[in-house]
Amino acid sequence: MRNQWLVPPLGVGLAAALLTGCGSDDGENAGSGDAVVVGMSDDVQATDPASGYDPGSWLLFNNVFQSLLSFPSGSTEPEPEAAKECHFSNGTTVYTCTLRDGLEFSNGDALTSKDVKFSFDRMMKIDDDAGPAVMFPMLDKVLAPNDKTVVFKLKYADATFPSKIASGAGSIVDRREYPADKLRTDGKAVGSGPYRLDSYSKNEADFSVNATYNGTAEVKNSGVTLKFFHGDQAALKKSLLDADVDVAYRGLAAKDISGIRESDSTDIDIVQGSSAEVQHLVFNMNDPVVGKLAVRKAMAYLIDRDALISDVYDNTTTSLYSIIPAGITGHNTAFFDTYGDRPDRAKAQAALRADGITGKVKLTLWSTPSRYGPATDAEFKAIAKQLNASGLFDADVKSVEISQYERDIASGKYGVYVKGWVPDYPDPDNFTQPFFGKGNVLGNNYDNSTITNTIVPDTAAQTDRSGTTEEYERLQDIVAQQLPILPLWQAKQYALVRDGVYGLENCLDASTVFRFWEISKS
Repeated sequence: MRNQWLVPPLGVGLAAALLTGCGSDDGENAGSGDAVVVGMSDDVQATDPASGYDPGSWLLFNNVFQSLLSFPSGSTEPEPEAAKECHFSNGTTVYTCTLRDGLEFSNGDALTSKDVKFSFDRMMKIDDDAGPAVMFPMLDKVLAPNDKTVVFKLKYADATFPSKIASGAGSIVDRREYPADKLRTDGKAVGSGPYRLDSYSKNEADFSVNATYNGTAEVKNSGVTLKFFHGDQAALKKSLLDADVDVAYRGLAAKDISGIRESDSTDIDIVQGSSAEVQHLVFNMNDPVVGKLAVRKAMAYLIDRDALISDVYDNTTTSLYSIIPAGITGHNTAFFDTYGDRPDRAKAQAALRADGITGKVKLTLWSTPSRYGPATDAEFKAIAKQLNASGLFDADVKSVEISQYERDIASGKYGVYVKGWVPDYPDPDNFTQPFFGKGNVLGNNYDNSTITNTIVPDTAAQTDRSGTTEEYERLQDIVAQQLPILPLWQAKQYALVRDGVYGLENCLDASTVFRFWEISKS
């Protein structure tokens, strides 16, 4: 699902016990400073953590609910949050956490290990199609031997388990407030995070500071109003310029960001942060045209990423030549090394001729702006133009709404299409395991037994994440040779803020956690 350069790779810390860092343990989190208004073009699809698996919903979860662990600003290694300490035992198949003292939900109910167990059991039992249960195939059972201890027993070794439960998927709910076998549908949420959800409607959500919060966050405002613009970038820009919102996050068009950057405006600042969000060109390996490796190679030789970044995205993204983005352990430049960074018609033609292809290759590039943004159509038209300019292709572009798009991919109708990825957690596992093998999120009929049966499970079992680099580089080299996907770009995160608003640099990093509590306004 879910979102570089300046963040450190995961280290050996997961092999040892995770210990509580600094933070507030006394519940004195009333917050200070003015309330903040944040606008974004994404919608919040769910207020129940057993369902939401989209960036908007996880933004809500990360601020209203606690997880046992969390990602500190600028870090890709999880640290204790609701937990006081966590550790692996029996290799990496048993994970035990001890809770902080005095944890409470925002309604005053005590938070114990029974609530943690309930939250995971409930998520797995409901197994909502739009929910995060898909992230936990390794989870066998959850035990709560006493009020302070929770034990996760895994079916197989998974050293990335701490990162997974540190994400929105690890949100802890009050067992007294949520049904065990169905989703909560009243638009309310009861958590133990830094904020309470006071109201939620189609167009906005209001959050107040949770005075009973007991965790590591230090709240720097007195509340947040989150306004939804439902994909209307022009309306979001106008609200920012009219001072109706203090912060514009996720949704301004690249041209708007560039325009504000180049203007003489003195009351709006652009804050750039790191991101691990990526976009790939995906090939259906069963397609009669792009199922041929020669065609995929020719496209890889011809596509000019830098031109796309400049002409379509106004340099708000950066060219990507790997499956794993920059800033994440295992990143390399396999596609740059294999195909270069400039169009090479001679090599593209040679690849086609070697396979006996002498005429123009006719194909359609499929796009969906409703999921990946309006610039996606322009990007694909630019790619088609690049291919056609070589004289080797006759490419066109078609665009459909997301529901039709997903159905057609599942039925194998498309040969070439776009997929974006905002990571669930900042680990190379999350950029590889979901993409390869049976039932992968790309739906492109690609399977490589070395990747799925050896590299993915072997790397997942390694607690020293920095020690996985060689194997992840091997995986990317294989993918660069076989070309089931072609990486296009890695995003940069931006927030546009009005004068007097601070702290956004602590909200934009590879963990994709947008931390309300870091924002202050004076």
